[in-house]
Formats: sequence, C-alpha cells, structure tokens
Amino acid sequence: MTDLSPSQRTWKIFKRNKIAVTALVFIIITILIAILGYLIMPDSTPLANNMTIQLSIKKPGSAFMMLRIRKTEPVDTVNIFTKMLYGQPSFYRDIPITGYRFTKDSVYVDEYIGAEDRPERKSYKIPDPLKGELLNTTTPPLGGQGAFIIHKTFWLGTDIYGRDMLSRLILGSRVSLAVGLMSVIISMLLGVTIGAMAGYFGGWIDATLSWLMNILWSLPALLLVIAISFALGKGLWQIFIAVGLSMWVEVARLVRGQVLSLKQVEYIEAARSLGFNNTRIITRHILPNIIGPILVLASSNFASAILLEAGLSFLGFGAQPPMPTWGSMIKEHYGYIVMDSPYLAIMPGLAIMLLVYAFNLVTVGLRDAFDIKSQSTRF
Repeated sequence: MTDLSPSQRTWKIFKRNKIAVTALVFIIITILIAILGYLIMPDSTPLANNMTIQLSIKKPGSAFMMLRIRKTEPVDTVNIFTKMLYGQPSFYRDIPITGYRFTKDSVYVDEYIGAEDRPERKSYKIPDPLKGELLNTTTPPLGGQGAFIIHKTFWLGTDIYGRDMLSRLILGSRVSLAVGLMSVIISMLLGVTIGAMAGYFGGWIDATLSWLMNILWSLPALLLVIAISFALGKGLWQIFIAVGLSMWVEVARLVRGQVLSLKQVEYIEAARSLGFNNTRIITRHILPNIIGPILVLASSNFASAILLEAGLSFLGFGAQPPMPTWGSMIKEHYGYIVMDSPYLAIMPGLAIMLLVYAFNLVTVGLRDAFDIKSQSTRF
C-alpha cells in the first residue's frame, strides 16, 4: 500500500465511502441526462415549451389521444448535435381529442377542452400529401388515414400551460448544472489567484486584499447576487457571473490560509534558493499541495451555486421564461401545494434537494479522503 501515489490513496479511501460513491454516481447520471437533453426528452421542442392549454395541470401518468396536423409554415430539420443542444421545432400541431372519424378528405374529431363529457366537435381538412403518412406513435398506427392519431403519455403530468413536466425537469437540470459549473470556475479562478497573492506576498497586498475579502464576506450571499444581477441585467450568463462573483471570497480565504502555512516550509525555501520566480513557486510547488481543500470547497460551492440559482429564479432574477429552471417551476406552481396538485412544486423542489444533497455527500467523502490523518490510519 505504501507504493501508492497520493491521488491513488485518496481515490482508494473515497471508494470505501459507499454513500459518497453512490452520490457521485447520481451526479454523473444527472450530468449525462442534462447533456443528452432534447434527445431523451418527450418534448424535444426548443425550451420544452410546447403548450397544450387544454391539458393544463394533468396528473402524472395521464394519457391522451392526439390528432397531429402538419404546420403550414416550413420547419427545418436540424442535425442531431443541434437538436441535442437547442431542440427540434415541431413539425406538427397536437390537438387532444376523445374521438375521431375520417371521411374522404377531412377528419371529424371530438376535441378535448378540459372535460371528457364536454367535447367540442370540429373538422379538419387533410392535405393530399399527408394522407397515409406514418408518424411516430406510442401504439401501432390505426391504419391508413388513422396514422395521424397518436397516443401521448405525460409521465410526470403537465404544468399550468399544458407543458410536459418531465421534459422541463430534465432541461432544468441542464441550467442548474451549468450555473454550478460556470460559477465554480469563476469563483475558483478569482479565489485561488487573489488568495495565493495575499498569502504569498503578505504586507500591504495581504492587508488590502484581506480588507476587501472581509467586506464582501460580511454581505449575505443572496443579496450580493441580487445586487450584481441588477447591475448586469437578467439572463443566464449574468447569473453565471453573479453567482461566481459571490463565492470567490470563501475560496480566497481558504487559499490564503493554506499558502501562509506553506510558504515558509523547507522545499519552498529551497525553490527560492534555486532562483525560481514567484509565479513558478506558487503554481508548481504550493497550489498542487493544497489541491485537496480546494476540491472539497469546489464541491461545496457547486451545491451552494445550485441553491443560489434556484433562489434567484424563484425571485425572478434568474433565467427568464420560457427557459425552464427548477426555481422558476416552483415559483409558477407553489400555490398548488395547498390545492390538489402539490406535485407541481414538489417535483422541482425534490430535484433541487437530491442534487444538492448528492454534492454535499461527495464533499464529505472528499474531505475524509484528503484528510492526512485518515490516510495514515488506513494505510
């Protein structure tokens, strides 16, 4: 065991924490789902914004018969990579129905308008090029002209605008993970740079940067993010910057303390005596030896960024509609908690809780794995 490298020892200890490993697997699965996005979503239209108002607030597992009519305006087919990133505009208009009857060039349907016992009888002309066209169906086609009828199941129900909740939850995970990733990158770049400078150079540089850190540290994170959002405006990239700028202080304080404790050790003195410049000493000799605490804090900040983004979206400062975010989904439906559809707000809230909890478990696992005392007792 003694011939293992530090990274191998750390990974071996981390793997022994089954709860942390399970949380890491959950995070990886969530990331894969977020990356695939539109390729696996039931509603692959851009922003999962295909509204069917007649089907608003339907229970999970609700299934409906739909009449699909091709749109008159042209719709381009996108390649698979573009679809994965931005979605595919729908070629068809979906109309929920309870019954139908085809004639020579028309279809008569009982259109669903919110109640099974009060359908509205309508007829639609079917253009000749569409006759007999076979669509993707959840059940075998009904044959001939009946191929225009599909059966659609909403596995997690629909929201107040009749949009598929499962699709919007999947797309919301992409927003949360993107905000977490970009915010952590911004906070790490700023925090590590400023903290290393303050700890290594000391003197008036340390005093000035520490004064700045203490001022920002005293401000509540959510209020600071809201203030930055006001200055930058509403939007997704503004949230990246706002959340990242609100979290760098904690990173800088950690790095400053670690650098202060390491800059006087023997191998740093040896590096100075060999004529290495300050940049090389910091980047090659100090930072690699404090990577453990930095990774632990990065994992913790990832969870904090997800919570901050959800709070901002709930308050209306995050990504703007119709882009789905878990916070905005809670905002749209929190009133239904005391009504007969609490799942509309519970599902995005549960998604936030599970993802944040998973990152917290990984944080604990990393903390234990990087602990020197823990490594010495186990090996």
